[in-house]
Order: sequence, then structure tokens, then C-alpha cells
Amino acid sequence: MVKFFNLNKNEDQDDREVHIDLNNIPKHIAIIMDGNGRWAKERNLPRTMGHRAAVEAIRDIVKECSKLNVNYLTLYAFSTENWKRPKDEVSALMRLLVEYLKKELNELDKNNVIINCIGDISKLPLACQEQLIISCEKTKTNTGLTLNLALNYGGRYEIVRAFKLMYEDIKSKKINEEDINEETVSKYLYTKGMPDPDIIIRPSGEQRLSNFLLWQCAYSEFWYSDIKWPDFKKEHLYKAISDYQNRDRRFGGLK
Repeated sequence: MVKFFNLNKNEDQDDREVHIDLNNIPKHIAIIMDGNGRWAKERNLPRTMGHRAAVEAIRDIVKECSKLNVNYLTLYAFSTENWKRPKDEVSALMRLLVEYLKKELNELDKNNVIINCIGDISKLPLACQEQLIISCEKTKTNTGLTLNLALNYGGRYEIVRAFKLMYEDIKSKKINEEDINEETVSKYLYTKGMPDPDIIIRPSGEQRLSNFLLWQCAYSEFWYSDIKWPDFKKEHLYKAISDYQNRDRRFGGLK
């Protein structure tokens, strides 16, 4: 089965049909949500308004991924480096997180979405931690899309954390040093039990990983767009998936 969408001429993509093979949907899509501040600046708005507009994009993309039967959607919401931003902006982001979860929780639960966190949420404000725990607990028995919210997340920190946990298990003889391989390391990551991202999407024109899923992205496809995240629509998601489906994934080998 194939779906068709037309992209608008005034956006950064061609105005043409987008073909989607519903039998070849990525199992895991990861998105670096970028460009909120610049989106607001272009409109002479406070940066916080860009983050608020970004929430609407999250809502739409989560719905589309659920419809497409994507198994995992990982959203880079707040990095370990984002604490360097102005305090009022960080506070606004934390309030938005709580607001989003409270407002959307019942709808997400009704749509069979599992809410999951990756990152060290112990450093988040208490209100955020409490709402995240409530949201994860309420949806943990669902069987649809897993929505990973990457919060206070850093790829390097995740790997260092994995090594420390592994070291403790070696000391306590839970695992043997000679048994350590890539699969073993993966079991100590936040994404334990999940497939690596098939595609990583980054809007806003930037073309870097920004410390996101460094271990997991070894063979991920990358898709970039000049569209800033608040303007990212389902048409752009479909274009990214269509491009992904037309790439030749060899994983270092030959076909």
C-alpha cells in the first residue's frame, strides 16, 4: 500500500508527490527538534514562544508516527548542554514539559502510546520528575508507539554511564570481561531492548548530531531540512520516510 502527499511550493522541498511504502516504515525514528528560538526571532517573538509552538509540532508528529505503526519515536527534548541557556528559558522549557504531559497524557494513553524517558531525569525540577513518573506509569502497559523523551540526555554521558554500570557488574561477577561485546554494551544504554534508529531527522538547517544517540547511530540514515521544528509538518515526516525508503542500506557490506 502506498500513500501520496504533496508538499507546498513555499516550503524548502519540491512540490511533488511523496510515495510511502507502508510495508517499509522505519521501526525507530529519532528527531533532533531544532530551530525553535530562530523561528521565534524571525517573528519578533520571545524564544519561549518558539518552544511553545514546537509542542504543536510534537503533537502532530506523534499522531502520524502512531498511524504509520512506527515502533519507536525518540525526541531530543533537552540535552545535558541545554542547562547553559538562560535560566528563564530553561524554566519555561520545564514548565512546558509538565504542561504538555498533563494536557496530552489521556490522549496518548487512549492512542496506546507508551511514554518513556531517556537521560538523567534526577536533575530535572521535582514537578517534571513527578509528572514524568506519572506519565510513564500510566502508559507502561500500552502496546503501541513508544515515545522516548530524551531529557537531560547526552550521548557521551550515556556511554560513560554504561561503562560504569558494566564495571560494577564485572566487579560483582555478574558478567565476565571476556563476554563483553557490542550487544553487551547496548544492554547498559538507556535504549536497552530497542532497535537503533533507522533514521535521524534534524530540521532547521544544522547538520550535526549534537551529542545525540552516539552509540546507536552507527548505521542510522540522516535526513536534514531547512524547515525549523515549529513548522515541521506531517508532509516533511513523509518526505523523510520516502527518502529513507529509497536509500540503499548496506550496513558496511555489499548487495
